[in-house]
This record gives sequence, structure tokens and C-alpha cells, in this order.
Amino acid sequence: MVSIIITTKNSENFIADCINAVKNSNYKDTEIILVDNSSEDKTVETAKQLGAKTFIKGPERSAQRNYGAEMSSGEIIGFLDVDMTLSENVITECLEIFENNKDVQAVYIPEKIYGNSFFNRVRSFERSFYDATVIDAVRFFRKEAFIKIGGFDLNLNGTEDWDIDRRIKEIGEVSIIKSPLYHNENHTLKQYIVKKSYYASNFDNYFKKWGYDKTTKKQFGIFYRYIGVYIEKGKWKKLLLHPIYSMSMYFLRFLIGVVYILSKFNISKKENVYNKK
Repeated sequence: MVSIIITTKNSENFIADCINAVKNSNYKDTEIILVDNSSEDKTVETAKQLGAKTFIKGPERSAQRNYGAEMSSGEIIGFLDVDMTLSENVITECLEIFENNKDVQAVYIPEKIYGNSFFNRVRSFERSFYDATVIDAVRFFRKEAFIKIGGFDLNLNGTEDWDIDRRIKEIGEVSIIKSPLYHNENHTLKQYIVKKSYYASNFDNYFKKWGYDKTTKKQFGIFYRYIGVYIEKGKWKKLLLHPIYSMSMYFLRFLIGVVYILSKFNISKKENVYNKK
């Protein structure tokens, strides 16, 4: 059995699509576990109607995911955000990798941003460079390995995916499939900036845990984030083939860089005020 764990909070607009995509997979021996953070809409009601096992847990995504894993029955567990949908071959391809290579403990899923707006297309173009890099994170695990490393770190918020990606690699190999999942970000540029600003404000705990090592330098360093990840392994050819998307992507990356710098400035400012007290 494969257990698909979905975390939610007031997600009635997405939950049906997310669950139905799993049910429409060409692999049927699955259970769908929804862990909801006290939604006030019809998220849980809809999930129950569609056959998901539902639980209530908070306060953040890491705790929800760990609880979902605890409640799961599958030997393989996969984690989805509620605004994601699996293509029909994802689970089958993951199982093939796990069955054919016992050393593989977790699997990356290529991600495509869903939407027809120009902003969505730029984001999808950007995201295509990140698959199976240090900017990506594994989504399907052998449950035994997930438990062995202690699941998601409850002290991290926004970087818990990067953290567990690093820890699972310490005990085994990782791999990637070809079939994608689709991420319905449904953001305007302003909403995307606000979201990234929230995540940036929570980076400090990640730095305290891992320091500024080789991986962290790539994840946060200017060279890799603005050059290296886009040119390695021949990916630079895509930049040349799609100049409009490339320029727009770099403008977006510039804005996110500004957000990160401002978040660090605000954190330092708050710490100085606290120290003076």
C-alpha cells in the first residue's frame, strides 16, 4: 500500500482536485490521509465524502505531516500540498524505483506550475531548472526510512523540506521519476512575494541547524541561485531558447532577493531592539 498524506487549512477550493488525482492514478492500492489544521470551511467534509481518512492536527505543516505518517498504513508514503495534483503515472513510477533499487530511500517528483497566466508560465519555466537539485526536495519515502530519521523537524517552518531532504540522503540514495505533479500556485505576483517574505522570515532556525556549509551556500548563495542552477548539466540551452521567460525569471529572482535581504534586515533590527532592552 501507498499512503498519500495531504495537509490542509481552509482548502475547500483545492481538496477535491487533489484527492481525485490520487484516486485516478493507475495504481489503486492507496490510502489518502488528510491532516487538517482546524479549517473553518468545507475542507474536511469534502475529504470525507471523497473517501479520505481525516484527522485534525496543528499547529504547522511539519506536525501535520508527521502525524499523517504515524496514522498511515503504507510501506511507501508520499506528501502533497493540497494545491498539488499527481499525474496518473507518478505512484507507479515511484514504486518501480523503490522495488528495483533497495538503496533508494526517497524520490523526487518533477513539478510543473499550473496556470495559463504569463506569471504562471514564468514560474513553471523557473521551476523546471530545480528538479533534483538542492533547491528541490523529495516527496515520496520508504516509511521505515522516514521514521528512522525522525520525520520533519518541528522547529522549522518553510525550510522543513530542505532539511528532511538533507537528512534522508545521510542514510541512503535518492532518485527522480519522469512523470510530474502539477502545482496550482494560483498567485498574483504580489501574493507570491508575500508568501516568500513569510518563508524568508523563518530561515534563521535552518541556518542554526546546518550552518553555512556547501549545501546552504548553494541554497542561499548568489552564484548558484542566479547562475549555477540554470546552467549546470546543459540547462543553459533553455535560457537561450526562451529569452523572454529567462529575462522575466531573472526579474522575479531579483525581487525575491530583495525580499530576503529586507527580511534579514528586519530580523537584525528586532534583535538589536531586544538586546538594548
